[in-house]
Amino acid sequence: MASLPPPNAKNPRPPKVKNKNAAPIQITAEQILREAHDRRLEPAHSVPKQKIGDLEELSELRQRKRKEFEDQIRKNRLNMSSWLKYATWEESQLEFDRSRSVFERALDVDSRNVAVWLRYTEMEMKNRNINYARNLFDRAVTMLPRVDQFWYKYTYMEEMLGDVPKARGVFERWMQWEPEENAWNAYIKMEKRYKEVERARAIYARFVSIHPEPKNWLKWARFEEEQNDLEKARDIYQQAVEFLGEDHIDQKVLVAFAKFEIKLKEFDRARVIFKFGLDRLPKSKSESLYNQYTLFEKQYGTREGIENVVIGKRRVRYEEEIEANSKNYDVWFDYARLEEDNGDADRVRDVYERAIAQVPPAEEKRYWRRYIYLWINYALFEELETQDYDRTRQIYSECIKLIPHKKFTFAKIWLMYAQFELRRLDVSSARKILGRAIGMCPKDRLFKGYIELEMQLREFDRCRTLYTKFLEYNAANCSAWIKFAEIERLLGEMERCRAIFELAVNQPVLDMPEVLWKAYIDFEFNEEEYDNTRQLYLRLLERTSHVKVYVSFAQFELSIPDQDTQENTTRARQVFEDAYKTMKEKELKEERVVLLESWKDFEENHGTKETLETVMAKMPKTVKRSKKRKTEDTEGEDSVVYEEYYDYIFPDDETQKPNLKLLQMANAWKLKQAQMSGGAAAAAVDAEPADTMLADAEPEADED
Repeated sequence: MASLPPPNAKNPRPPKVKNKNAAPIQITAEQILREAHDRRLEPAHSVPKQKIGDLEELSELRQRKRKEFEDQIRKNRLNMSSWLKYATWEESQLEFDRSRSVFERALDVDSRNVAVWLRYTEMEMKNRNINYARNLFDRAVTMLPRVDQFWYKYTYMEEMLGDVPKARGVFERWMQWEPEENAWNAYIKMEKRYKEVERARAIYARFVSIHPEPKNWLKWARFEEEQNDLEKARDIYQQAVEFLGEDHIDQKVLVAFAKFEIKLKEFDRARVIFKFGLDRLPKSKSESLYNQYTLFEKQYGTREGIENVVIGKRRVRYEEEIEANSKNYDVWFDYARLEEDNGDADRVRDVYERAIAQVPPAEEKRYWRRYIYLWINYALFEELETQDYDRTRQIYSECIKLIPHKKFTFAKIWLMYAQFELRRLDVSSARKILGRAIGMCPKDRLFKGYIELEMQLREFDRCRTLYTKFLEYNAANCSAWIKFAEIERLLGEMERCRAIFELAVNQPVLDMPEVLWKAYIDFEFNEEEYDNTRQLYLRLLERTSHVKVYVSFAQFELSIPDQDTQENTTRARQVFEDAYKTMKEKELKEERVVLLESWKDFEENHGTKETLETVMAKMPKTVKRSKKRKTEDTEGEDSVVYEEYYDYIFPDDETQKPNLKLLQMANAWKLKQAQMSGGAAAAAVDAEPADTMLADAEPEADED
């Protein structure tokens, strides 16, 4: 039989739970936390209650408490909290005289303390001492008339007692101090509660005279609408608009006035009100008015009215953008275009005048490019739309005065001014304008415009003079030389024309010499002066050896009429040979290739088989080469890369003869291998060009 463990021995195993069912009352974690929280908030200890048995104990308690309060006051007389606690305790003991005494002593210390006065009056009202309370309020509002709380409580007390005349009297005393708006509103509400409409109306009249803010006028007008006195309401709105004036008018007043008229079906009146406000209010302060006007026109207006509203909105947007940046000329352009489409000339002028007043901040032409078009558009508007020619002339004149011509100018404005005078049939004024422009700030475009004007008038002597001045100013302008020569040719002055060309080609600096030489050569060719043309080509080749000049020279020799064709062909071939020789000496490979292509075309059309074979024998071989080039990698170290390029090998170059001999040997070896091995080797020979083998045999061109 197993022995039982001793009673004090520890059980090595936990006891088994016999009942594993849920408890009858379930407790959640939330309940546990709430209980712990409530216990934490319980006071650690409670103050014991003291019971008073007789009057002697009560007297001792009161004496002890009074002594404590007096000690506190003696320590710090300025602590109003001690005074208030003392007076409240005396009130709780129903010792009202003592409480009053404490309050009076406190007021002697600080007579302007609002809290003391309020607690004092509340004590009297709470205990229904009405006369005491009245006296206190009278003293309080006399000493502190700017503390609205006393007045509010005083009037409220009188009204609660049912003594409305006394409450009205208090309000009247208060209104003499011209208090804030809330005080007037409280007075009006009291009169409205007792249906005293006339009194409320009189108070409103006094109210808006002291506080003439727009919202107060609107309150008065709504009050009259509530009383169904519509004429009086309209009169108030009108008084508000007149009183506020254009400087202080508010869009809220105008919107309310217009809505009032719309409610009465007075649509014309409402439209006038809207337009009155839109014309006088700043654009930035009339957004709500514009929105209401838009809704009004959509509901009750015509198509024209709606368009006016849309234009008005766009005006507001442009004004806002201009206010943000007055130098944004694109906005001015759009604004002016809007007014031009609307058709109001006065508005268009106003916009343009405001726009041209925004002079660019710096005297640099890039800032003036957009600005100058405002003047141009303004002048065109006055000339074409309003046909006010004097004003147009004035605009052009003022614009020219404004431009700093010593630093830069605008030829366009000078030319447009002159063309305007020409349209007005005032040729002398146009000439004076352009002459003044050339004298102040000469430019190529001004000379060209002036010359074109004189050409239209067929004043050729003036054109000669102008071209002379033009070329003195800018002798490198090839276009001017050519135009000058064309005029002389047009007039049949061939010697003059030739002299002009000679002067031109002898200028040390030219902007487009190739164009000038071509024009000179074409002139001589058209005049059938072929010897002169040939001499011009030769003179040109002394200055340049461009391949196109040689090709053009050869084509000229080939195209000379009334001459033997064989002679022309011989001369042209001689030009090609001279050109090839010159380029070979100068080692111009690409130019030689271009020349040989043109020479080949010439021989195919005009030469013989032998001459064509001669040219074909000169055709180069194209080979692929590679050259070294040093580069810098990402780590900053130098590296060498190889670049491939194509090169030309001409058969007649002395330096290339060893390579050609090597090429011939390579071809002979390939043919021999083809004969030995058959068709495969022959195919390989055909597949691999000799140029590639030559490239492999060439040494690499090392170029750093």
